[in-house]
Amino acid sequence: MEFDVVGTETESISAKKCTEFVEVLYSKAAVPGGGGAAALVGAIGTALAGMVCNLTTGKKKYAEYEEDIQRILKEAQVLQDRLLAMIDEDAKNFLPLSKAYGLPKETEEEKAYKAKTLEECTKVACSIPLEIVEVCYKAVLLQEELVGKGSALAISDVACGVQCLRAGMISGWVNVLINIKTIKDQDYVADVNNRIKPMLTKGVEICDRVYAEVEKQLS
Repeated sequence: MEFDVVGTETESISAKKCTEFVEVLYSKAAVPGGGGAAALVGAIGTALAGMVCNLTTGKKKYAEYEEDIQRILKEAQVLQDRLLAMIDEDAKNFLPLSKAYGLPKETEEEKAYKAKTLEECTKVACSIPLEIVEVCYKAVLLQEELVGKGSALAISDVACGVQCLRAGMISGWVNVLINIKTIKDQDYVADVNNRIKPMLTKGVEICDRVYAEVEKQLS
């Protein structure tokens, strides 16, 4: 399995215009890929939480929630920034793996070295998608709060936000699944499954519940 690698490790993917990002995503370039897309979608879902907070803060009707709104606003900014940073980090982490697939495997020594390198690079490649799931989950909890504390005029944006975050979590996870199946370190695999699967399940459940609640309010 080989990949075309374009661009350089120093080129910032997250700094591209939306159209440029999508065009590169559409191409056969190794990066950005599903991991970068997951991080971007998660950042958008988190940004919508920030927007709802900005549309709520200072409004007399929601004065009792002002402290919470300010807290959510600050936390959302941190999570959003992290997700945006992970677009480039995911690309940087994946490139060594894409190159490792091209290592020779003619001799036993080459086969052993390639196997060891692939194992190490695969774990590195999984690290950012795993964190994407975790960060998106934290953002989901913020959106959950906003159902009852955010401006009713922006309630649809809460629903949009959780759907983006739902996609971010699931997309991050499948980017782990496609790689983790090749890892022979079963302790690592078990740790990932035990840590992430319950979080993913709960996160998706919250997203679905929040969306259903918003839909009910708007119907």
